[in-house]
Amino acid sequence: MSILNRIFNFYLNGFKEMKVGKQLWLIILIKLFIMFAILKLFFFPNFLKSNFDSDQERSDYVIEQLTNPK
Repeated sequence: MSILNRIFNFYLNGFKEMKVGKQLWLIILIKLFIMFAILKLFFFPNFLKSNFDSDQERSDYVIEQLTNPK
């Protein structure tokens, strides 16, 4: 059996035997979903997409901000 198969089976069997661990993983996944999906929608709007019409304008703005920040 290859080393990758043994590692995969080790973690698979360990996950099947968990009782509290499954609930903790569920909490972690819910928190990650909240952080990356919901918070992104409300607190991190797409600034470039909403303020510039074309890709050229967006790239010019980014280059200007990187080279000559205010």
